[in-house]
Amino acid sequence: MDLIAVRTFVTAADAGQFQEAAADLSITPQAVSKRIAALEKDLGVRLFSRTARGARLTIDGQAFLPYARALLQAEDRAAASVRPGRRALRVDVIGRRASVAGLLRDFHRTHPETELDVVTLFDSATAIAAVRSGTIDATFRAVTMPGRPLPDGVEAAPVFDEPLHLFTGPAHDLAAAASIALAQLAGRRIWMPANLPGTEWAAYYDELAATFGLTVDAVGPDFGFEALLDTIAASSTLATFVSEQTPLVWPAGHDLRRIPLRDPTPVYPHSLIWRTDNPHPALTALREHLAAAYPGRPDDGIWTPHWAQPAPPAPTPG
Repeated sequence: MDLIAVRTFVTAADAGQFQEAAADLSITPQAVSKRIAALEKDLGVRLFSRTARGARLTIDGQAFLPYARALLQAEDRAAASVRPGRRALRVDVIGRRASVAGLLRDFHRTHPETELDVVTLFDSATAIAAVRSGTIDATFRAVTMPGRPLPDGVEAAPVFDEPLHLFTGPAHDLAAAASIALAQLAGRRIWMPANLPGTEWAAYYDELAATFGLTVDAVGPDFGFEALLDTIAASSTLATFVSEQTPLVWPAGHDLRRIPLRDPTPVYPHSLIWRTDNPHPALTALREHLAAAYPGRPDDGIWTPHWAQPAPPAPTPG
């Protein structure tokens, strides 16, 4: 259906005269007549009765009018959904429970007028492809490709280094520790059934395990985080890693322990990834907000995988 003709019909119905509708639409009365005639031909009914005093809706015109208004409202909403500055900013987070979702909530508290559409894609490769194609505006991910740069026109900036904690039940032999040096975990089993091969978080924990001599065990079905908590709470040997700012709730009887890690403190490197030609004004506001909130990585006392470390400066010629 020709929505221009539908808009002309609604304008004429509201005005009661083709001449007044023509003035409102900045076209000629003849153009109004032609558009209405074409719409009537498409519908197979008369919408107006022309009189000396103007144009009066027929019974069919009266029946069609509310649906015509709904069509125009749908058209306006459809256009607004993709209009820069009007559509929601679509951002991917690794999980709604994760701390980066909290970064996004903090941004929305300071920019409540910004509409957000939060999605959770599977892994960084999927998320980066979605950024490149324009399916999403940005993603929070660990960038694991030092030798394989991001696609042309896609950029990343560090936004948050999140310390890890060891998570144990009350019967674990480290449960009473105020903090734990990473060297104390050598030879121990860290159970993480959600560590799927090929994901950025598996790459992080694989290098952490190789560097400090611990075992990250991904064996067993992943029944979700609640089931993981139940198993950890009842075990004297199993432990897992959780991020410092990941909000967790568990039954009081579990008596679970979150123990900071030190010497060095392992941190998970979150980055924001976006397309450089994306004109959405809320994306600029989000980047500025995160840049102001990120204090930068300290010089020592932390551990990050090799792919998250800044490249050394190029040697000076001569």
